[in-house]
Amino acid sequence: MKKIHLLLLLCIVPLFAFSSLHKFYVSITQINYIQDKQSVQITSRIFIDDFENALRARHGKDITLAEKNEAQIINTHIEQYLKENIAIKINNSHTKLQFIGKEYEGDIMICYIEIEGIKNIASFEISNSVLFDLFKDQQNIVKTKINSKHKSAILSIDTNKLMLNFN
Repeated sequence: MKKIHLLLLLCIVPLFAFSSLHKFYVSITQINYIQDKQSVQITSRIFIDDFENALRARHGKDITLAEKNEAQIINTHIEQYLKENIAIKINNSHTKLQFIGKEYEGDIMICYIEIEGIKNIASFEISNSVLFDLFKDQQNIVKTKINSKHKSAILSIDTNKLMLNFN
């Protein structure tokens, strides 16, 4: 009888252990205002496979990121997607995002974006809906360093904007 209970326990415990596995859908965007350069520098870290799926869903192609000889059109698709899903207002004015480029680090794609010609920041608003079109439980963490003040927020499909005032 004890052997049956032990055997049953050995079969059931692994099932409970694997039932709690959950894939997290998250990106991290760091925003720094460099006053000397009159520049807002943005670094966004996104899982390669998730972003790849977003591009495939949009373009209906077999797009593969992080390949050795990646086609130039990939950068165009990445830039377009980011500009459609990240919007920034500074001092209540829309800004133009300049996609600088990207690099891969392990399973993460790091995208670099810049906004130039920013003399001062009294208010800053960001909308970040990256990957919300694919994953309902996607969370986009936004961390800022503006005017020597650090702020952060978690944006979700329900709350995809962050507004900061520096008056």
